Amino acid sequence: MLKPAELSLEEMGDLAEIIPFADPVVRLGYRAIPSFDEPTRRSFIPVCEPTLGGNEMKYVMRAVETNWISSAGSFIPEFESRFAAACGTKYGISCNNGTVALHLALSTLGLEPDDEVILPTFTMIATLNAVTYVGAKPVLVDNEPTYWQMDPEQVAAKITPKTKAILPVHIYGHPVDMDPILDLARSRGIWVMEDSAEAHGAEYKGRRCGGLSDAGVFSFYGNKIITTGEGGMITTDNTELARLAWNLRDHAFSHERHFWHKYVGYNYRMTNLQAAVGLAQVEQLDGFVAARRSHAAAYTARLREIPGITTPPEASWAKNVYWMYGILVDKEKYGMGRDQLRAVLADHGIETRTFFIPMHCQPVYWQKFKGQRYPVAESLCRDGFYLPSASSLSPADVEYVADVIRDACPALK
Repeated sequence: MLKPAELSLEEMGDLAEIIPFADPVVRLGYRAIPSFDEPTRRSFIPVCEPTLGGNEMKYVMRAVETNWISSAGSFIPEFESRFAAACGTKYGISCNNGTVALHLALSTLGLEPDDEVILPTFTMIATLNAVTYVGAKPVLVDNEPTYWQMDPEQVAAKITPKTKAILPVHIYGHPVDMDPILDLARSRGIWVMEDSAEAHGAEYKGRRCGGLSDAGVFSFYGNKIITTGEGGMITTDNTELARLAWNLRDHAFSHERHFWHKYVGYNYRMTNLQAAVGLAQVEQLDGFVAARRSHAAAYTARLREIPGITTPPEASWAKNVYWMYGILVDKEKYGMGRDQLRAVLADHGIETRTFFIPMHCQPVYWQKFKGQRYPVAESLCRDGFYLPSASSLSPADVEYVADVIRDACPALK
């Protein structure tokens, strides 16, 4: 029977200080009393939710009415084509979720157990799990402190003759500084695959994330900028990689004859129903991005002068899509810590999430990375959390959340 990896806070030593409290219980039914010139605010503001205001129902009904609801049907290739075009790539290979897309993309490389894959410790665990699935050796690097992204200098320091791939993660919708990483990789014959799960529509020097490297990988989970409920996509210009991914996705059936298999394949197909929703969503991508950038500007305008609050950065060479609007809380300057502020927000009907817990702090990977330290990732984990960030937020929602943070600040009292 599978047993969980046990890790006590005592065993973690000083790293235990960065581990967040349990999520506070959001108080449902809370409603502030508005003044006469203010609109009534929602009684509960989720941290994120899908925005389904386009052709989703129309396309799903068409799939049902035509009886194409499984992993064949016209919406699948159309969604793949439209999403690939939105990323500036030739090919899109749809999958049934983002983690699967990561696994499938890495599987095309034929990695061996001694092959190394460099990735940031500050990411969602699916990134590292996918490296584990293919049996390769994960090598962690820290993030840089300015934009909270994978540090190219640390990538350069970790490259060895065994490095076969680099896996940048565009954290919270801000692009990684890709040129230094791509230069390193191209000079050494190393693959680069972007984990773009949080970066739909984000741009690096005028080019879309997911189209900057050998392949991009996306998630369409319900909290992503565009969603299919569950779903994922690989984007690439590499014809051979795309051909192999399409083949592996569907049990690696041979084109020579049916039930003839030359690879160990997977059942990673997206359904036509999911693709119908995805096509309707990608039609609205630019509007969703514009809405999130507008919400971010409004949040920043209201939060930037509050002592101890650091608002999310944006590089001059980047277009941040603010998948999640994350802030850092300096306990000394603000007057209370991140977890205490989250509890206040929860009591006002506002749902939040902490930043990722770094991979080197995870119980399941503790022994693999024991003794390694990554100070930027650790500080982001200790101080960071994100606010409600859905494309459908109203100006009143943003104003209310920001006002609660300002009113709760002990340093302003």
